[in-house]
Amino acid sequence: MHDGRRVEITFVDQGSATEVIETFDAESTHPVEFQQAGWQAIMNNFKQYAEQSE
Repeated sequence: MHDGRRVEITFVDQGSATEVIETFDAESTHPVEFQQAGWQAIMNNFKQYAEQSE
């Protein structure tokens, strides 16, 4: 990310599904739980987009 923090996204084949694992460096301004909720919202939107593309 532009501030030096890192995000790693891993896609794991689960046969007919894919597990997505996201690991991120938290920033110090907001609580970790708030940041996790934000990243989860991004992943939920990605899931919705990917399922519409099938």
